[in-house]
Amino acid sequence: MTDINTEWQPKIITFLCTWCSYAGADLAGVSRYQYPPNIRVIKVPCSGRMSPNLILNALKGGADGVLVSGCHPGDCHYISGNYFARRRFGLLGNLLEFIGLEKDRVQFTWVSAAEGEQFADVISQVTESVRKLGPATRLVKNIPAEINVERACANE
Repeated sequence: MTDINTEWQPKIITFLCTWCSYAGADLAGVSRYQYPPNIRVIKVPCSGRMSPNLILNALKGGADGVLVSGCHPGDCHYISGNYFARRRFGLLGNLLEFIGLEKDRVQFTWVSAAEGEQFADVISQVTESVRKLGPATRLVKNIPAEINVERACANE
């Protein structure tokens, strides 16, 4: 019998704000910081505009984990968008806990445009925590193999 953690790689959807986290991801790439390749990046204008439905759709579409990353508090390009995101994420966390979804499947973090190395560290930590949980089984719809997670999220 093979260990699921040695062969299985989680699919992680990352929603990154344009102004900070996406730029931090770009800096990580340009600086050649190593991080696991199993993330799929979706660029959003601001983490405050993230709908909980997008996160739930990513999980229903087959994602094993979701990461939402925005600007540090006080540094939001839209002044208070990240505060709205923090409140929404707290409420969503309560909902996910209520329905029995593991806490580490959905994570929220702050990464600025100048923190490429921190972005790589965050991705490594999120990937490892989702890998320990194993494949997602709750909320997952049975969708045909040719429909990938990104297209399932885009239908929102």
